[in-house]
Order: sequence, then C-alpha cells, then structure tokens
Amino acid sequence: MDGNCGHEGGKSFYTQAVDDALVEIERLPGKHLYFLDDHLLGNRRFAEALFDGMAGMGRLWQAAGTVKSVLQPDLLERAVDAGLRSLFVGFETVNSANLAERRKDQNIGKDYAAAVRRLHDAGVMVNASFVFGLDHDGPDVFDRTVEWAVEQGIETATFHIMTPYPSTGLWKQMEAEDRIVHRDWDLYDTRHVVHRPKGMTSRQLEDGYWRAYRDFYRWSNIWRGAAVQPGTHERLRHLAYAGGWKKFEPAWDALIRSRNVVRAMPMLERTLAAFGGRRAHG
Repeated sequence: MDGNCGHEGGKSFYTQAVDDALVEIERLPGKHLYFLDDHLLGNRRFAEALFDGMAGMGRLWQAAGTVKSVLQPDLLERAVDAGLRSLFVGFETVNSANLAERRKDQNIGKDYAAAVRRLHDAGVMVNASFVFGLDHDGPDVFDRTVEWAVEQGIETATFHIMTPYPSTGLWKQMEAEDRIVHRDWDLYDTRHVVHRPKGMTSRQLEDGYWRAYRDFYRWSNIWRGAAVQPGTHERLRHLAYAGGWKKFEPAWDALIRSRNVVRAMPMLERTLAAFGGRRAHG
C-alpha cells in the first residue's frame, strides 16, 4: 500500500489503520470472517483499500451496510472480489413517513428493491433488518413488510420491536410524553414492547412481531422467495440458507437468547462457501 498519503516520512493514520486491519485478518484462523462494524462500507476510502488488500486472501465474509453504500458504484463489486457473501442491511421500515420523522437520510429516497437486486446480481445474500412499532406503523405493517421481503427474494430477515434505549434522545422524548411502560432493562432487547406505540396496542405490536417471523420463515414463503431468484444456483442458495434458519429455528431462538449464536455458524458458513459468489455467465 502507498504510505505517502499522509505525513511525510511515514505512514498516515489512515494507511496504518488499513495495514493493521489486513495484518489482523491474516492472523485470524479459518476462512470465514464476520465484520462486527455496523457500517464497514461507510468510509469509502478505507473500505476500498481494505477490500483491495483482501483480494486474493481466499476469505469469505459477512458484514453490515446501508442502502446508500450498496448503491454506490463499484464499491460492492470490490467487496465481492474480496470475499463478501452476505450483507446485513438495515431497511428498517417500509413506511417512508417513519424514515422522514427519524431523519434516516441514508435511506430516504433510495430504492430498496434496487439495492436487493444489486446485491443478488453480485452474488451476495441479504439479511434484511426491519423495525416495528414506529409512530407511523399500524397493524398492517407486519404483513406488508413480510410480503415485500418475500417478493424481493430476501434470504433472511431480522425483525425488531422499536426500543428507546435509556439516555438516548428517543428515550427522553418518550419519557416526556409518558410513553415508557417498562424500566426493567432486561426487556430492552428489541423483542419486548417497552413503550406505548401510537398506531396500535402493545399486544398488537408484540403479537405482530412474532407473527412476522413465523410468516417470513414459512416453507411456502421460502419457496416463493427462492422462485424469485434468477437461476438454479441462486434458488439452491436461497433454499439452503433460508431453510437452514427455518429448520433450526428453535435452536436459533435459544442461541440468540443466550448470546451464543456464533457457536452455530459452521452450518451457515458451509452454505456461504457452497453457494456464495457471482454466477458464471455463459
């Protein structure tokens, strides 16, 4: 790497950070990596240098990114060449009014379907994240969200109940509005309702959350999602990955609760190795 992009006579902080990351990656055992950075693709300059340095390492990895980063020209392709096989994308909500209210500028005006197509065309599986219980959500949000995700052929989905964490601006706002209903911090796990929602009852929100998981991972919807894929390779990948989540659903639930989900990753890693990557076009 070029060490002349910063201080004369030595490496810049930026170049040193990239070099340190590559050294750490080389040191890690095994083939598969999970980048815990919430937004690995957020700093384009760093990401490009990192991906260029990882090319040829033979690693397969998963990470998180925004819709905006997915739609940036060439960045996703560099990531795929470096071994990206699955991306966690925070779509958050199918209601644009929610995004505008929460000032999620990185999502407003972006074409979610285009982002999914771009990922799939590059051979990257999508783990879509959605939040329920925002102020513009009504009881129909669960079915609408699941239907949209299935129609896009999204492989896996993660659902969350909107949770105003203590000391944040959102928590202070809801406390001022007398909408905080629990102060048991163990319930602040995005799986329980701890605030009073506007567009539905707390029971509707919690029941809808669990129903969304059940509906998305129904075998009929897994098959529907697979049918959207452009070829046999992609359909097999979808069935293997989404079916893996469905088949081991009770185990995943227990592992998520115990925060030991990493111990169950070998099966999913084998799927990444077998079905990841871009199709060969004849």
